[in-house]
Amino acid sequence: MNLNRRSVLRGIGAAGLSASMPGVFAPAIAQSKPVRIGILAPRSGAMGTVGECGIRAVQWAADRMNKDGGIAGRPVELVFEEETSPKDTIERFRRLVLQEKVDCVQGLISTGVSMGVAPVAEEEQALLIMWDGTTQDGVKEAMPDARYVFRSTDNECEAVMSSLLSVKYFGNKIKRVAGINPDYSYGRNNWEAFRQILTRAGVQYEVVAEQWPKVGTMDLTSHIAALKAAKPDFIFSSMLFADLPVFMKQGSAAGLFEGVNLALPAAGWQLNQLKKSFMPENIVFGHNTLYFALPDASPLQKAFVEDYMERYQQAPHWEADRAYFALAAYKAGTEAAAKATGRWPKLDEIIDAIPRQEVQSLGGPGRFRADKIAEQVFYQGLSTNDNAYDFPTLRTVNAYTADQLQKPPGMDFWEWLKTAKLPV
Repeated sequence: MNLNRRSVLRGIGAAGLSASMPGVFAPAIAQSKPVRIGILAPRSGAMGTVGECGIRAVQWAADRMNKDGGIAGRPVELVFEEETSPKDTIERFRRLVLQEKVDCVQGLISTGVSMGVAPVAEEEQALLIMWDGTTQDGVKEAMPDARYVFRSTDNECEAVMSSLLSVKYFGNKIKRVAGINPDYSYGRNNWEAFRQILTRAGVQYEVVAEQWPKVGTMDLTSHIAALKAAKPDFIFSSMLFADLPVFMKQGSAAGLFEGVNLALPAAGWQLNQLKKSFMPENIVFGHNTLYFALPDASPLQKAFVEDYMERYQQAPHWEADRAYFALAAYKAGTEAAAKATGRWPKLDEIIDAIPRQEVQSLGGPGRFRADKIAEQVFYQGLSTNDNAYDFPTLRTVNAYTADQLQKPPGMDFWEWLKTAKLPV
């Protein structure tokens, strides 16, 4: 089904919602038209499957909200455009805002794209709530005073957590460290964070190899040969696109992982492609803000995961949570502002209300800080192949909140990393 550049109305009319759900706060003005939410998400290329997971989740969220009264009594209508290059995505963002007249734009996964779109949102005074995108220039926040742009958690959260768990579970067994990370700022900053956390924890180690494949490289045999020749006892990799399953499959065939421990902070994005046939156990395995098999999951998560897996025959990953969280945060802020004013709120009132709301997302509670950066719960742990799936699950489940993993507002990341009270 092609959703690109098409408007999809979810649910029933606002008048019917108000009549069937009298407890929903619904100003009279709200009953005339739907709330239009523009969605910018990738549908093809390296991030196509990631975007698809988020799209499925936001559709599920819109359906669920509309059955419960929509947003302040108005039904939710989703208007889809595709995230591709920065230039083309900026053009589609403007189309959503200026032609489609959406009330809010949500989505964006690539920080490279979101860095281009965010200034345009400020220029157009259009509300933008990102799924996974940030406005980080490396580890530095490039738009600390953004008015209209709400951003994801910092890019380094998953690497900080994997590094802490590597110390927790392997500690001084780590002697010979190798890294294979994507050759751009995300990979290089995550690798540096890992090394600094090991040093701060007092781990005595040496770096025996560093490999920097370009994103999307599908023949990794030369990189794997270099890693194997270095004889590491621990490998850290923040690879997260389709090249991660390729690395694991080719590395397994080459015997790279024999007697080697690993940390894969972003593995959850490729969960369904990481087959047990080539995945060793006891990997520090990152699921970011959604672990589909969480033992004490909320009723909301259980309902979503059950429906998702039955419908798509796959496990959902964290992009589903990011998409749900963005829409839930907008709903919470809008309804709080509507309740405070007794009418449909103005844009500035919604923007001011969103950071004061804690919402229940698929992966647990979350909120936006006053500086419009998200705080959510992260899940990682040691992997096991002892399960009913064809991919790993977690043998141990660790949960940290984002305020334990990302720098406070206005602080330099590297300085924070030196002095922060870390969970391990």
